Amino acid sequence: MSFRSEADEPLEKIRALVGALVPRNRFYTERLRAAGVTAANIASMGDYAARVPLTTKEELVADQWGNPPYGSNLTAPLREYSRFCQTSGTSGAPLVVLDTAENWRWMLGNWRRIYEAAGVAAGDRVYFAFSFGPFLGFWTAFEAASALGCLCIPGGAQGSEARLGMILKHEVEVLLCTPTYALHLAEVAHASGVDLSRSAVRKIIVAGEPGGSVPEVRARLSAAWNGARVFDHYGMTEVGPVAFEDASRPCVQTVLSESYWPEVIDPQSGLAAEPGAVGELVLTPLGRHDTPLLRYRTGDLVRAVHGSRGLELHGGILGRADDMVVVRGVNLYPGAVDAVVRTVPAITEYRVHLERRGVLAEVSIEAESTAAGAAVELERALAAAFSLRIPVTQMVAGSLPRFELKARRWVVQPTQS
Repeated sequence: MSFRSEADEPLEKIRALVGALVPRNRFYTERLRAAGVTAANIASMGDYAARVPLTTKEELVADQWGNPPYGSNLTAPLREYSRFCQTSGTSGAPLVVLDTAENWRWMLGNWRRIYEAAGVAAGDRVYFAFSFGPFLGFWTAFEAASALGCLCIPGGAQGSEARLGMILKHEVEVLLCTPTYALHLAEVAHASGVDLSRSAVRKIIVAGEPGGSVPEVRARLSAAWNGARVFDHYGMTEVGPVAFEDASRPCVQTVLSESYWPEVIDPQSGLAAEPGAVGELVLTPLGRHDTPLLRYRTGDLVRAVHGSRGLELHGGILGRADDMVVVRGVNLYPGAVDAVVRTVPAITEYRVHLERRGVLAEVSIEAESTAAGAAVELERALAAAFSLRIPVTQMVAGSLPRFELKARRWVVQPTQS
């Protein structure tokens, strides 16, 4: 399934993009010539999807290994690139992404749309609760808020208690971080005797993991932060800021249709998914010519519906295509497990152990709580949700790891024969 709008067909943008790549971009020149594709002979968006091959992260990483240090997917001369970013490498080798000033301005414009949809305006005090690193989302979010006229306060390398102090002292109104870290900050506040009812935070913009569009996670976040409104956002270092949520559509993200051409495919076949079915999101950024991606496989699973403003991702990002685990015939996604865990308020943190025995997989959970019977309550909730018994071991408070960036709660045990 690909989104198309007769009133705003991006065919000319695609043709302009392809025309800009050949022959200057060596990576895509070779691919497009092999497919017999030119800017002039792309007849429609359906033709584009049928003839232009999908691009994967693995191909880009391999290209950088073969053409060190930055690969051949560069359209401009190297001296014109002024921004360096890098993926986390949590699902393979990290990928370096360079951007020109023109690319960067385009992405800041996309972030402005995201802020405007969340009602963030000039004069708002915005706190960025992350340490900043080579991840594109941190820097673009910060610089776009500054350009909007917000007072931007970086968390830097501060610890959680220091960050809470900054949030209260400077009467921060908008908090940016992952859902997991926002919950962790609330947990630290409770343990330290910090009263978040004194907080001025009224909006929390989250990203980096599926929890932002999980109703149970959102409800817990809002309750912990004195009723603050949660807004989910989706983006990747590879493609930039992609989708926004506004107050009228909770748990629904809309792809920025003027900036991206989205498709949804079956992860196994690579063919278009049926409308409304869960599939893998494929993106073509329409304005990032100097570090382009044509039909990029994000690896992220979505349930997409055509809306009046673009492709709507109901429930946000549901999980990763390679994260699904089949346990005794039941499909388990980390996001679905997380949603069930969050229905048990007494559980503050958890960890999932995945063990493979030949072709079989088993999961068990460690759940941190001070309340008696919390593990039993979670076992019952999991059984009701998945018709599957998943053992839960109750852990003492503070025994499981906390995360500032993407939570890594699933631990894979060595395969047993």
